[in-house]
Amino acid sequence: MTDGERSAVLGYQPEGRHSRAELAFLKLGGSLITDKTQEAVARHDVIDRVASEIAEARLRRPDLELVLGHGSGSFGHPVAARYGVDAGHLEDWRGYAETAAAAQRLNHLVLEALLAHGVSVISVQPSASARAIHGRLVALESETVQALLRKGLVPLLYGDVALDEAQGCAIISTEEIFRLLAQRLRPDRVVEVGEVEGVYVGDPGSVVDVIHSRNAADLLASLGSARGVDVTGGMRSKVELLLEMARLVPGLEGHIISGMQPGLLTRVLVDPALPAGTRVVWAPDSLGGHRYHRERE
Repeated sequence: MTDGERSAVLGYQPEGRHSRAELAFLKLGGSLITDKTQEAVARHDVIDRVASEIAEARLRRPDLELVLGHGSGSFGHPVAARYGVDAGHLEDWRGYAETAAAAQRLNHLVLEALLAHGVSVISVQPSASARAIHGRLVALESETVQALLRKGLVPLLYGDVALDEAQGCAIISTEEIFRLLAQRLRPDRVVEVGEVEGVYVGDPGSVVDVIHSRNAADLLASLGSARGVDVTGGMRSKVELLLEMARLVPGLEGHIISGMQPGLLTRVLVDPALPAGTRVVWAPDSLGGHRYHRERE
C-alpha cells in the first residue's frame, strides 16, 4: 500500500491542511547505510530494513510530515578526500563531478528501497541550487521541498557538493542542509540515525542522555574522530549543528539514535518522547516540550 492509499483510507488530506501535528527531519547516516571501511559498499540489508521502518511509521502516524536525508558514507567521502573537494581551490574539477556522481549513486539505492516499501519519496538534488562560503551553506532552494510536503510527498536530500564563493567548491553535509532548511520549515525535531546508540563519552564509553547549551562544551571536547573516511567532521560536527538548529528554532529537539536496533526507528518516529539514544536541546529545561502529544492519537 502506498502513502497515498494509506492516507485515503485514514482520511488524511495533506493538500487541504492548514496545521500539522509534527514535522520531523530524519537523517540516515553514512556509517549506517554503507560500510565506511570499504569504498562504495552499500549495506543493502540495512537500507531495506530502515526503509520498511519508515514506511511503518508513516502508516502508524499518517499526520507525521517527513523530510529525509542521508549521508554519502563510503560513496562520496573517499572520492571527495582523494580530490580534495572539501578543501576547494581545485585545479581539476573532475573530482567535483565524480564526488557528485558517487553521492547520487547511493541516493538512488535509498530512493528505490523507500519506493519499494510504499513511501512516496522524491529525490531533491542539493547541488542543483546549493551555494556555500568557506564550506558553510548559505543558499539552497527550499520552496520545492515545501511544495512537496504540501502534496503529501516525502522529500529526500543527501550530502552533496556545492559551489563555494570563497574556495570554489565544498562538501555540504546533510546536517548543513537541515540547518538551513530548519530556519525556513521550522521542524519540531531532527532525528539522526547512525550505527551507534548515541553520543558516547568516557572510557569505556557511556551514552549521554541529553546534550544542551550548558554541558555541550565539555562533551564536545571529548568526542573522537569518525570511523572510516569522513570529510564533514564526524559526530562532533553533527552535535554542533544540532545545537545550532535547536538555538535557531525554539522548541526543536535533536535525537541521535542507533539504526542497528530493528524497530527502534519506527518507535522513535511514532513517539517523540521515547527514551532512546541522546537528545540535543538548547535549553536544558526544555526537554519534553514537544508540540506533539501522545493523547492526540
